[in-house]
Amino acid sequence: MISFDPNKLIRETSVGILNEKNLSIKAEKIQCFAQQCRLDTFDMIHLRGNGHWGGSASVADILATFYFHVMNIDPANPKWDDRDKLILSKGHGAPMLYQILAHRGYFDVKELATFRQLNSRLQGHPCMNKLPGIEMSTGALGHGLSIGLGMALAARVQQKKNWTFVIVGDGCLNEGQSWEAIMAAAKFRPERLVFMVDYNKVQLDGPSDEIMPLDPLPEKFKAFNLNVADKVYDGHSVTEIMESWEWMQKNQTAPMVVIYKTHKGKGVSFMEDQSKWHGAPIDQTSWTLGREELVSTLEKLKA
Repeated sequence: MISFDPNKLIRETSVGILNEKNLSIKAEKIQCFAQQCRLDTFDMIHLRGNGHWGGSASVADILATFYFHVMNIDPANPKWDDRDKLILSKGHGAPMLYQILAHRGYFDVKELATFRQLNSRLQGHPCMNKLPGIEMSTGALGHGLSIGLGMALAARVQQKKNWTFVIVGDGCLNEGQSWEAIMAAAKFRPERLVFMVDYNKVQLDGPSDEIMPLDPLPEKFKAFNLNVADKVYDGHSVTEIMESWEWMQKNQTAPMVVIYKTHKGKGVSFMEDQSKWHGAPIDQTSWTLGREELVSTLEKLKA
């Protein structure tokens, strides 16, 4: 039976990360925490027999960095008017989002054991009406950018200074609605709106380059008159993700695009960059072998 040890991890995240002032040490702690979340998510999906591992693993470091370093939020008051907002447009990454939200204090970590059970608040895709910390119910790919744009425009009307972050994947950018939102963002130009691309280049049915090529992606966003970071950041390096936040703060007067190079199924060598592991059940053999790799990496990070 898989068991969670939430108390130890909660102490580490709340005290060891949130209160850490040294950015170099904080980056190391977030990196370790993100890997722990990968391991726990891997166990959770295997135990339940379903769930999306590939896209959850690719976004772990990005989510951990933003919830534990970047965002101005209050888990005790999840509807706080002035909070920063993050929309996971690629809603199939919900297992990882649940891990991050639980350890950030939005709900009891023990509830993670109810993932995808009947009547659980932790559904296959995130539901804003059931779980605190979820800004928008997502899953139908491509909606997140439009919703985020609306939130940023509302903040402007209300004269608020909060940030709106939208994490999209390859599948999101295959949708026409995404590019309509990008055109509208370029026209209305709300402040502190960031489109963040979890660019693992794999989706449900295969490699994105075979299904619907997106490259040259930075140039596409620039052609739509958005402010695009000149660097494609390593989405598995907390240090680089922190660096991307520094860039955002310097360019916050107009909508921004930041592209993160990631790997679907990050952390398990035989699952990485393989469309099979977008949402396939993790069988016993794959779990045993994959878990060994995830634990080994975690131990090296802790050393």
